[in-house]
Amino acid sequence: MKLVTFSSPGQAPRIGAISSSGRVIDLLRAARELKLDPLGAMADMVDLIAAGAPARKWAADLVGGSSGHFAQNEVELHAPIMQYRKNIFCVGWNYVAHFEEGAATRAQETELPDFPTFFSKASTSANGPYSPVPSHPGVTEKLDWEAELTIVIGESGKNIRADDAMNHVFGYMVANDVSAREIQRRHGNQWFKGKSLDGSCPMGPWITTRDEISDPHALDITCKVNGVTKQQANTRQMYFKIPQIIEQLSAGLTLEAGDVICTGTPAGVGHARIPPEFLHPGDVIETSIEGLGSLRNEITWE
Repeated sequence: MKLVTFSSPGQAPRIGAISSSGRVIDLLRAARELKLDPLGAMADMVDLIAAGAPARKWAADLVGGSSGHFAQNEVELHAPIMQYRKNIFCVGWNYVAHFEEGAATRAQETELPDFPTFFSKASTSANGPYSPVPSHPGVTEKLDWEAELTIVIGESGKNIRADDAMNHVFGYMVANDVSAREIQRRHGNQWFKGKSLDGSCPMGPWITTRDEISDPHALDITCKVNGVTKQQANTRQMYFKIPQIIEQLSAGLTLEAGDVICTGTPAGVGHARIPPEFLHPGDVIETSIEGLGSLRNEITWE
């Protein structure tokens, strides 16, 4: 399934799915039409995810029984998850070529880590798949792109073993970890602030459930700026694979249904280019992952 959060004109955001013909199904409306129990209060995507297997079956039955209510151009698709229980988790330096391309920009020599490098983005950085991304004038002049495969946690857990980790994955999204490079450096060379500006993490366009992706470590991933390819790689190049990421992140830390983990970006980011390249108002970023869809976001003057 491909699950979305969407709104139609004059209506609040609500949960939906993409039909086989590409139309948007309003899940609660479909439940009424097909006389299926709505499974209690499904206020948002996290409610659906947290409800577990019964909710997945409920949604799948609705997708199978409805041809859809809206064409995609009749609605606005939002970030699939709009309300978070905690920050968005991220993995740094998870493609060797990206680690190496950034070596010249680091203040001191750093060895490739033996364990995943974790940081987080504020949940207010979440943005829609086609929404404008603010340039934050006066705050940053070095806005950069980072295409990333993103995991959505389904079953909550702590101290999850690698061999059980995939059972905790609900699905996958496309994301772009848009980063303010000089702010990363300015605050003690830590990454949180420079990656947490409002609207700096477009994601979606939907959550593709785990059953639809046979191997998340074999997906082409690309990022284009104004139609020019800047990043082109495959998720098989991830240094730490999803089971390792979940095992290490969940050690002593409970992962909850609806938590999101961005798994790192491949080589080709702007700040490591010679000369460096950064995003400016009017630029358009297109981020795609095979089987998961594409984002298209314009940088604005805001």
